[in-house]
Amino acid sequence: MGPRIRTTALVAAVSSLALLTGCGAADMTKQASPFANAEGARTVTLSVQSWVGAQANVAVAQYLLEHELGYRVDTVQIDEVPAWDALSQGRVDALLEDWGHPDEEQRYVEDKKTIVNVGDLGVTGHIGWYVPTYFAKAHPDVTDWKNLNKYADQMRTPESGGKGQLMDGSPSYVTNDKALVKNLDLDYQVVFAGSEAAQITQIKQFAKEKKPFLTYWYSPQWLFEKVPMTEVKLPEYKEGCDADPEKVACAYPHTPLQKYLNADFAKSGGDAAALLKNFRWTTEDQNEVSLMIADQKMSPQEAAKKWVDAHESDWKKWLP
Repeated sequence: MGPRIRTTALVAAVSSLALLTGCGAADMTKQASPFANAEGARTVTLSVQSWVGAQANVAVAQYLLEHELGYRVDTVQIDEVPAWDALSQGRVDALLEDWGHPDEEQRYVEDKKTIVNVGDLGVTGHIGWYVPTYFAKAHPDVTDWKNLNKYADQMRTPESGGKGQLMDGSPSYVTNDKALVKNLDLDYQVVFAGSEAAQITQIKQFAKEKKPFLTYWYSPQWLFEKVPMTEVKLPEYKEGCDADPEKVACAYPHTPLQKYLNADFAKSGGDAAALLKNFRWTTEDQNEVSLMIADQKMSPQEAAKKWVDAHESDWKKWLP
């Protein structure tokens, strides 16, 4: 989520190990995979982000590339902005879920032409502030940001220093939340849970105890199935209202999530590139796979197989 859109859910931690697995000694100019000089190998390298929706896309694409088209697929977990650099350099072939990075789009798609946009994933992403639906039903006015201060005392936690708690995920996520709290004059403190998983654990705990809470969250996300949440209306989003990170006082946008391919791979990637260009599914599809991975604790491969077995009429259309 780029510096302008400042979205967030979405920042994956980069480990040096993950980066190392993404670049071998092979000649990256000829083929994007770290195993480029394996004799006759047909290999595709996909960038995978840390949030579970992005893992669901990659799992299904990987399953089809391997089982229907006979490719070997390598995945590299990499942070959002470095993923663009890796894609431009051909260290990864495809990025299947991008939430909007205007600077990188300008640099690599428009200017350098090393990356191509291959269209919508089919899923619209949105970040917002949410309260549990059980609290919104009891206090309907909490869903307007102007009334949040009225409930700050009820949202207080030991970590929020006498103010209401606004729970965010990882400190590495790029969010507008601190600016929003300041610019909207809200009696809240942003508290970071540490990661998507830690935030989910905390939300489930609050829900189990039927406690009120205010959290930064995003859709699509499978947790809504388990803990119904209602969005708090922030001042309306208008194009450019989040251009200056210090002055943001508006809601987050709704972003049709995009797919990008390395430009050389898009031209010469054959059946693999064709399948990834055609890959387009719904929020419900993504959530179905995400729920299996995150809640039912299936491996991404098992979840992908289960979805593929049940949705042949959908994915058959993606095959070249």
